[in-house]
Amino acid sequence: MIMGHSTGGLLTELLLDRGLGAAGVTLSPAPVKGVLRVPPDLLRTVWPALRNPASRKGTVPMTPEQFHYHFTNTMNDEEAEAAYTRYYVPAPGRVVFQAAFANLNPRAVTKVDFHKDDRAPLLVMGNDQDHTVPASVSREAAKRLGKSKAVVVY
Repeated sequence: MIMGHSTGGLLTELLLDRGLGAAGVTLSPAPVKGVLRVPPDLLRTVWPALRNPASRKGTVPMTPEQFHYHFTNTMNDEEAEAAYTRYYVPAPGRVVFQAAFANLNPRAVTKVDFHKDDRAPLLVMGNDQDHTVPASVSREAAKRLGKSKAVVVY
């Protein structure tokens, strides 16, 4: 069983596509190549990295306020600050750029075969309160991955 949230969800989908894992569960997975929905919240998430092309080879820092908006938006300010202090790690810029520009890259590393019939079962979950990867993106991912005969449930 492979499980992941956000970028971890994207990795879960990639691993299942490559024949690894007996089953997968994703929570608000970052979009694979071919998922075209780009709501404003998703753009707001990746903009700190994309506005500076030099961050592609480094890390992308996030302020406590940005962390609270993107990851701890259902927590009060005190809980969000504690989570930031304990869990925050800058994101690698390369991963953000690869995912953000996947639909423009014919050899994108986030490409999956939407018609792969022998993919392991996958449960895709969206979260209507997720500011990083809105539920509409998760629904589209499940719909596209569900084009095969493999079991994909949203």
